[in-house]
Amino acid sequence: MRQVLRLELEEAKVMIEAARKKAEEIRILETICIVDDGGYAIALERMNGSRVTGVEISMAKAFTASGHKRSTHLFNKEGGPAAVGGEAFGIQQMIPGKFAIFVGGFPIVVNGEVIGGVGVSGGNGEQDTAVGVAALQALQNYLGNEFEVLVQADIKK
Repeated sequence: MRQVLRLELEEAKVMIEAARKKAEEIRILETICIVDDGGYAIALERMNGSRVTGVEISMAKAFTASGHKRSTHLFNKEGGPAAVGGEAFGIQQMIPGKFAIFVGGFPIVVNGEVIGGVGVSGGNGEQDTAVGVAALQALQNYLGNEFEVLVQADIKK
C-alpha cells in the first residue's frame, strides 16, 4: 500500500489562471484543460474568442500526457515512438479522439509521480508550450518547497 498525491480543484484553478495570464501576455486565445491522473477533467477554460475545437483538443492532449506520462510532442518528434517507423506508429488510433501526439500536452509530475496533465490548444507549438509550462510553474509556486513539480516542456516518466 502507498499514499498518493491527488490534484484537486484548487490547484487546477491556480494552473488555469496562470496559463490564461500567459496566453494573454503572448496574445493568443487558448483553451486550457487540467485533468487528474486518470485523464478526467478537473477544470477547463476556453478563452473568449478561442476556437470551439480547442475544448476537445485540449482534453485529448491532457488525457494523453497524464495517461501515457509524457509530453505529447515527444511522440511525434523525429525518432519518437509515434513517428513514421517508430515502435508506436499509429498509437493515436488506439483511443480515437482521445490520444494526441502533437505539441500542447504535459504531464503534471509532483515528487516524481504523475498526478495529472495539462492540455493547451489554440496557439502554435511554441505558444502552447509557453502556456503549458506557465501552468506547471504556477503549481510549483503554489505548492512551495514542500513539493517538487517538474517545470519543463520535455517530460517523460
